[in-house]
Amino acid sequence: MATSWYVLRTNPRAEYLAAAQLESDGFEIIFPRVKSPHNRVGHADLPLFPGYLFLRRDVEADGWPSFGLRHCVAGWVSFEGVVPPIPDEVIVELAHRVEGINTGKGLWRRFRKGEKVRVASHGLDSLGEVLQEAKTPQASARVLLQFMGRMVQAQVPWWGLRPVQDEPG
Repeated sequence: MATSWYVLRTNPRAEYLAAAQLESDGFEIIFPRVKSPHNRVGHADLPLFPGYLFLRRDVEADGWPSFGLRHCVAGWVSFEGVVPPIPDEVIVELAHRVEGINTGKGLWRRFRKGEKVRVASHGLDSLGEVLQEAKTPQASARVLLQFMGRMVQAQVPWWGLRPVQDEPG
């Protein structure tokens, strides 16, 4: 049996549904997700590759599976009509790296000097501006923010910052 990994495209924002349905139908899949510092409704993680899943299949013996609407699958990733297999070593390395990210604090976003941010850390909720970015996930950013009627500098962990452009309004 010569199984290989292939990449599936899911319907937009349907990775979780597709993964659950494919697994419940007996398909072997990998859905790489990383811890998120900002939880979304119903999920404490984010897809590492939004819109994509990896599926293992022996296409020579079993053929290409067909998917129904319930699978939320848009199709196979192909190049000039060829669906390329992904080597097992790549999948093993991917799993290892995802584990490493999740063992730490997950993916982290670097906020650049001069960037406007919302500071939401340790009970504080204020707008601010990054004066010095955090260089690592363990470091803090230096931020200028309004506190008790005056502008003050504060050291804020990266996970306590949100981009202002993500704000509703």
